[in-house]
Amino acid sequence: MRVAFLMAPEGVEQVELTDPWQAVVEAGGEPELLSTKSGRVQAFHHLDKADTFPVDRTVAESNAEDYAGLVLPGGVANPDALRMNKSAVAFVRLFFDLAKPVAAICHAPWTLVEADVVRGRTLTSWPSLQTDIRNAGGTWVDEEVEVCRAAPATLITSRKPADLKAFSSTFIPEFGK
Repeated sequence: MRVAFLMAPEGVEQVELTDPWQAVVEAGGEPELLSTKSGRVQAFHHLDKADTFPVDRTVAESNAEDYAGLVLPGGVANPDALRMNKSAVAFVRLFFDLAKPVAAICHAPWTLVEADVVRGRTLTSWPSLQTDIRNAGGTWVDEEVEVCRAAPATLITSRKPADLKAFSSTFIPEFGK
């Protein structure tokens, strides 16, 4: 199971990258870090700089068909930057077009809103996104993890770092289907 982790060059919440990444590894999968630029991604612990992580390939070098699913980690700046990048938004939308599962946590649904894949779906996120989700035609719920199987693709969402265990234990089996 090859899994794409998409993030901007800066602003990802480190634990929202590392915990799901480790869950993929422990499940025998192959995670791959994708970004809009090559080099390294600067992670954060909330607003403080944390570690950097090497980019395996850029979005331009990637093909959604090569992955079992897509993970969108949060952080405030990360999805905000991704939603301004046409290639990243198109890459996210392609997973839905291909009926491949997507998992997003915290602020990551901002990218889903921009990709216009929220309409008719039920999802959760960091609470400050609920109006954005509703305005995009989605239903927001305050749940630890929400699985929406609306066609064409399954969407797994969680609210925050405290939900990571439930998030990972839910998306791993969905990606393995």
